[in-house]
Amino acid sequence: MVHEAAQLIMTGENVEPFETLLRTHERRVLRVAWRMLGTLEDAQDAAQEVFLKLHRHHRRVDRVTLEAWLYRTTVNCCYDALRKRRPEDRLAVEPAAPPETDLERDERRRLVSEGLKTLPERERAAVVLREIEGLSTAEVAAALGTSEVTVRSQVSMGKARLKKWLEGRR
Repeated sequence: MVHEAAQLIMTGENVEPFETLLRTHERRVLRVAWRMLGTLEDAQDAAQEVFLKLHRHHRRVDRVTLEAWLYRTTVNCCYDALRKRRPEDRLAVEPAAPPETDLERDERRRLVSEGLKTLPERERAAVVLREIEGLSTAEVAAALGTSEVTVRSQVSMGKARLKKWLEGRR
């Protein structure tokens, strides 16, 4: 997966610094991509693309802004993947259920994952980053390249749409 790509692109170079970055941020990038795309396979592809881009542009990415850069690049890679899907495939993807024992929590997560797919891309990204990943409004704004006011609006609209969608499922 991503580690194999890191080994290939780092051949002949010192792999350790990049591997450290990869290990530190891989799960977060993969989790955001999975929530945005709905399948682990698509999320892994997006995560690999993110880390390939990080390798290509690592000299331009400031360590202070690395997390914002990773979130923004992850969201953009997910947008690209979503645009490549055929319209009939966009909502047909079922995410794999996490291996947990609490059935109510599994059902709630499944419904939220399904509901996220109904949101417009920008609202979905804002909701995933703010409400699920727990980033601050300022961090989400930096990651998405928008204002905090816009993020608050997108999160509010996204949550309202999700609530309406969930009520329609009962």
